Amino acid sequence: MELNNKDTDEDLVKRLQHGDKTALVELVKKWHKLFCDKSYWLVKDKDVAKDIAQESWLVIINKIDRLKNPKQFKYWSYRIVCNKSTDWLRLQSKQQQINIRTTIDIEDQTKDYNENKNLKQKLLKSINALPTHQNIIVKLFYIESYSLKQISDLLNISVGTAKSRLFYAREKLKTILKKYKYEN
Repeated sequence: MELNNKDTDEDLVKRLQHGDKTALVELVKKWHKLFCDKSYWLVKDKDVAKDIAQESWLVIINKIDRLKNPKQFKYWSYRIVCNKSTDWLRLQSKQQQINIRTTIDIEDQTKDYNENKNLKQKLLKSINALPTHQNIIVKLFYIESYSLKQISDLLNISVGTAKSRLFYAREKLKTILKKYKYEN
């Protein structure tokens, strides 16, 4: 069947619905650029607009048999393009929200990390300010996770002495750390 320029959308749709693939070629020639333009008007990205137009054609081809009034092709197909464009915009909006939340989470984690890092530095500085016999007990007990019995054996002191040194080391640390609190 030879095409002529007098074919309307209605004629082309009817022919396509009856299996004439050349009618699809004519519809694409006539409408594809307009679909791209309409999509671009909405999404403001030429490459995305082309992709949306392609996706819209897939829907049109798959659902053309359901179009009851072929005269409505223009409005029906534009609605598909607009819906596809809106779907893309909605997806981009969700992605931006996810990116914003992720950025905020990362900033919070970085802030927490920096605060923890500062706290650890102050604590280590405080531990190092302790007298040597208390410093060693604190490091063995809290950092190396030795028990009081193990510490007493290791330092050749009684368990009671280890407990006492640990107690006084903690008390001294409290006073040192309070100074940091008041400095900030």
